[in-house]
Amino acid sequence: MKRIIRICYIALTTLLPLQELMAQESVSVRIRENGVERTDTIDLPKSMTYPLDSLLVDWKAKNYISVNQECSTSAENPQFSDSVYIDRLSRMPVVMEMPYNEIVRACIDRYTGRLRNHVAFMLSACNFYIPIFEQALDAYDLPMELKYLPIIESALNPSATSRAKARGLWQFMLKTGKIYGLESNSYVDDRCDPIKSTWAAARHLKDLYDIYKDWNLVIAAYNCGPGNVNKAIRRAGGKTDYWEIYNYLPRETRGYVPAFIAANYVMTYYCKHNICPMETNIPAATDTVMVSRNLHFEQVSDLCGVDLEQLKSLNPQYKRNIIPGESQPYALRLPQEAISTFIELQDTIYNHRQQELFKNRRIVNVSDNSRKAVKGKGELTYHRIRNGENLGSIARRYGVTVRQIQQWNGMSNTRITAGKRLKIYR
Repeated sequence: MKRIIRICYIALTTLLPLQELMAQESVSVRIRENGVERTDTIDLPKSMTYPLDSLLVDWKAKNYISVNQECSTSAENPQFSDSVYIDRLSRMPVVMEMPYNEIVRACIDRYTGRLRNHVAFMLSACNFYIPIFEQALDAYDLPMELKYLPIIESALNPSATSRAKARGLWQFMLKTGKIYGLESNSYVDDRCDPIKSTWAAARHLKDLYDIYKDWNLVIAAYNCGPGNVNKAIRRAGGKTDYWEIYNYLPRETRGYVPAFIAANYVMTYYCKHNICPMETNIPAATDTVMVSRNLHFEQVSDLCGVDLEQLKSLNPQYKRNIIPGESQPYALRLPQEAISTFIELQDTIYNHRQQELFKNRRIVNVSDNSRKAVKGKGELTYHRIRNGENLGSIARRYGVTVRQIQQWNGMSNTRITAGKRLKIYR
């Protein structure tokens, strides 16, 4: 039977308006220890305060989740005794310990009451993300119930950003993300990539388990960092049970594990509370192509017929709608039907509106006493040299002369190297 932790719930108090996206809410609890009673306040996870409208603005949600379908079940939330919750938690096929107490009950009541519509949304959004989560967790032999951790972290909002600048479904901080190979620069933020961030989260969770050997401590450390958990363990006299170090943890972490237990409960027993998942249409198949030149989403949208918002949704790691392919190859995810179009037209796509969309890539001629780069007339394009090519074949392809190519690129001879780029004025 699941452990019952005796903590008395008093009231749920809103500290900031719900309309604020990152509003913080708290729950006050009365704790009895050694015959002494005291009041404590914990912060609820911020994902439990997101307005539903903020979750429905994602492109996938707008296009594949139906909010207005008829639901045959009652909108009323049935009330159950503590013994029912204890029994249901004990029947869940989970490896992680999920005890019951009044804080867990308060979180369950929040999910099944005020956040009923949020749960209906998340049950549908699970169709997008749970297969990705399960694959990574299975690869690292981690408990499958961890697939509901992003519910606590981000409410399955792929664009969620915390006040501390944690980002994405798994809410990685910049430093931690880089430790696990998530690139972040002016153009790319892999923390927002559902696939890359999920595999990074799985590795991070496995590393934390290798340290603590206790899953409740693992997810506590995931929330507040190993430093805070280690400090709580020291202050508790070396005890390594989450509920024994509970009083020494940060306020939000004291509510984090109970919220995780409640999320697992509600995603398992939502039917018992008359919650209907929103209707989901599974998105069409997608595939990726590698991009080795700078590419703007508008170039792809114009010539491949893919909606710009869809491109953003399929490639959320690109912060400015630009793939900086010239720095290193990057993957571009497209609908399956657009892959062949991109491959067939890629040279045209790269050149389309190039000067308009990449204004910071303008060419500046610098005088040189030994040789001068000659600027040509017409539209500037770049040719990447392939194996077997020479200046004569390249000149014939573009209808220019070898001498012109040499002048445009400041070349004193006709030697060229595969992989290098040449300026060509058409």
